[in-house]
Amino acid sequence: MALSWNEIKDRALKFSKEWADTANEEADAKPFLVEFFNVFGISSKRVSSFEHRVKKLNDKDGYIDLLWKGTILIEMKSRGKNLDKAYQQAKDYLHGLKDHELPKYILISDFEHFRLYDLEEEKTIEFRLDELVQNVQHFGYLLGYQKKIYKEQDPANIKAAELMGKLHDRLEEIGYTGHVLEVYLVRILFCLFAEDTTIFNKQQLQDYIEQRTNIDGSDLAAKLQEVFQVLNTPKDKRFKNLDEQLADFPYVNGKLFEEILPMASFDSAMRQALLNCCYIDWSKISPAIFGSMFQSVMNPKERRNLGAHYTSETNIFKLIKPLFLDDLWKEFENIKDNKNKLPEFHKKLSTLKFLDPACGCGNFLVITYRELRLLEFEVLKALNKSGQTFLDISQILWIDVDQFSGIEYEEFPARIAEVAMWLIDHQMNMLVSAEFGQYFVRLPLKKSAKIVHADALETDWENVVSKNELSYIIGNPPFIGSKIMKQNQRDQIVKQFDNIDGSGVLDYVTGWYIKSAKYIQNTTIKVAFVSTNSIVQGEQTSILWGQMLNKYKIKIHFAHRTFKWSNEAKGNAAVFCVIVGFANFDTSNKSIFEYEDIKGEAHELKAKNINPYLVDAKDLLITGRSFPLGQINKLVNGSIPADGGNLILSKEEKDLMEQKDSSCSKWIIKYLGADGFLNDETRYCLWLKDCTPNELKAMPEIMRRVSLVKEMRLKSTKVPTQRKAETPTLFTEDRQPNKGFYIAIPRTSSENRKYIPIGYLESNIIASNDLQIVPNGSLYEFGVLTSQIHMTWVRYTCGRLKSDFRYSALYTYNTFPFPENPNEKQVKAIETAAQKILDARLQFPDSSLADLYDPLTMPPVLVKAHNELDKAVDLAYRPQAFTSEANRMVFLFELYEKYTADLFTVEKVKKTKKIK
Repeated sequence: MALSWNEIKDRALKFSKEWADTANEEADAKPFLVEFFNVFGISSKRVSSFEHRVKKLNDKDGYIDLLWKGTILIEMKSRGKNLDKAYQQAKDYLHGLKDHELPKYILISDFEHFRLYDLEEEKTIEFRLDELVQNVQHFGYLLGYQKKIYKEQDPANIKAAELMGKLHDRLEEIGYTGHVLEVYLVRILFCLFAEDTTIFNKQQLQDYIEQRTNIDGSDLAAKLQEVFQVLNTPKDKRFKNLDEQLADFPYVNGKLFEEILPMASFDSAMRQALLNCCYIDWSKISPAIFGSMFQSVMNPKERRNLGAHYTSETNIFKLIKPLFLDDLWKEFENIKDNKNKLPEFHKKLSTLKFLDPACGCGNFLVITYRELRLLEFEVLKALNKSGQTFLDISQILWIDVDQFSGIEYEEFPARIAEVAMWLIDHQMNMLVSAEFGQYFVRLPLKKSAKIVHADALETDWENVVSKNELSYIIGNPPFIGSKIMKQNQRDQIVKQFDNIDGSGVLDYVTGWYIKSAKYIQNTTIKVAFVSTNSIVQGEQTSILWGQMLNKYKIKIHFAHRTFKWSNEAKGNAAVFCVIVGFANFDTSNKSIFEYEDIKGEAHELKAKNINPYLVDAKDLLITGRSFPLGQINKLVNGSIPADGGNLILSKEEKDLMEQKDSSCSKWIIKYLGADGFLNDETRYCLWLKDCTPNELKAMPEIMRRVSLVKEMRLKSTKVPTQRKAETPTLFTEDRQPNKGFYIAIPRTSSENRKYIPIGYLESNIIASNDLQIVPNGSLYEFGVLTSQIHMTWVRYTCGRLKSDFRYSALYTYNTFPFPENPNEKQVKAIETAAQKILDARLQFPDSSLADLYDPLTMPPVLVKAHNELDKAVDLAYRPQAFTSEANRMVFLFELYEKYTADLFTVEKVKKTKKIK
């Protein structure tokens, strides 16, 4: 096992003195290097080769003084020789090495001077022989110490996962599948990590495979079985005549190697696949990131987007920092110079307990544990600075993995999470070892994170961790929308919500919210989840938070408003998230994290209260309404054909029909959906309301299509549709205005636009069901609806399709509080400004509404017209200017509360002008 740093420093001092007068490359290089490696407790014979022959660029043979494949190349020169030339010579040797043999470091020395080149980070360290003792930590990589804890989306993680994927595939091909394969791979993962991070000796597994197994792989399975058995057996209980190389493996325990697995089988290709995994530097692998990537190798479809599903460190920090980490660091900063309070704070850290009830491969648990250990590290440094000495660091490392619990539905990620916690624990132990000069490794593994393989919504969390001991619940529950949930999942949610009305429309993640709310009653436990933003928008909000607020007395402590899910991996889905932190008690320290751009950085806003829409306002819930607030025209859906496509025509179909029979033209009219409305893509429909039987029979093509409509409706599984087969010439739902103009609002519109493009259409243009319409809508109504204050309401109350607005009559239009008693002057100002917007659009007849409202191409004249309208509408609400969107929303919530509390009697709005 690795030496302590104190022992290494002692050896370095002796080495410097013993070799102080050495000068000759030919006579002294080999013994000098043998003893140099001995400083670090490494046998150069076992890890390296002297005078390693390679082909140089000129195709001549070259001889490397010492090569440790994949780690370091050393070139010695006689004292006083040019070290720059020696470095160039060393680089020339790299041409003749295989990829896995390429070193990460080059060391050049003339016995008196040392130059250490880090080829990956392109850094150089230079020192004299008598300064070796001050520079030994630069050689920590020889012992497996890491220079950095982890780098998000490090290519090494992806390469390692891909190699493990190949090994997985080969084992599966031979029939080694299911639970045993999962356990087998997790064991190999642990061993690969262990041999590069000082849990094992450097390259211990690799050497054993290369030196003790047949090239054809025929005995590899048996040899691995022996390794697993040894790792599970205390040294004093092992066979006395055990192979020396095998006996050198440490006792691990932790139940990781306890289960007896069926014997696998390997061939030469599979043996090479495992060795390729060994050639990766596993000290650079992040347990947090790699776990999810490793899980994805089990599914070839997921492997194409390797790493797409893990929770990135960035998103984890958005949750854990405001939940607890910022407060802990603030507390530490306040007491770090107080040697009496530091031990008390340290003790507090060691008693914190965490639960992730949807832990997956343990990303949240791993990062949280790492951050807690880093804080403990600073505590120990502060104690050391205050004069406290540590004779045995194992006695003062109080934070351990058993403070963490998780629940995971699938067994494989559950096991990965358990191992990942051991791996990150070891990384942290190496950090402490390097700082305090004492090598420390927790072997055998006596404690582990409690990762329960179970369905979190069917499990009593008290059986996982007592709520009297728990401090925080964290995580990222499944992103499964209501419309794509399986029936058993929907049943679970309805059950969790005690069968209340509307619970069947809730997304799957809401189950974790309500279960947490029940679990934390009368405790100080704080909870925070990453969730899809559907839980704070549209119809789900009042159902979920009605229970959370009213029944379980939950208070929101902090929240991140909508941001785009990302982890810098290729192919990650377009998911738009929020983070909500809450508890069963109130706090005066509330924060809202606002994003100017959903892909950008957040800025923090202090809040007096955070309501379910993540607004600094009262805990108010907007409930769906059948009719609008106030005396305004009703919003209805467009018409529904339910025709199997037979009443709808493309332009090509229309032209062809008219060529065959010009009499059809009378019955073909424009038909617009949301896409057509926004992008000027006109379709057509057969509108046969007034078509007489004899006219209809005179048009064979239309008759054919009507016949197909009847046939389609009769085959429908819906009784109402079957009944409509009696009138196949008509749309099943006809909501088209008979005359004049109507306001059209696309049901779905991009969130990138500052305004939803709302417009007027003539009654002879049929609106489809994905256009919502206001028949006889006034110019005043159009002006208010296309204003910034209405868009503010939209952003908070609309449902979403991905991130796009999903406009709703029930939750957005009918709940929107129009201005309270606007006077004639205010109405006139809004009408005038609204007309300017329509006039500005007319200046660009060849541009679609999508082009006109694209943030990059919106014409200045239209921008100016909207700005004028925004001012006019804002003044109809109040004389003071609104300083922000949040400011507008707080005002609207107060007005909504006033309207719905019947504190305001709406006066009939005076007749206003229609569209010119």
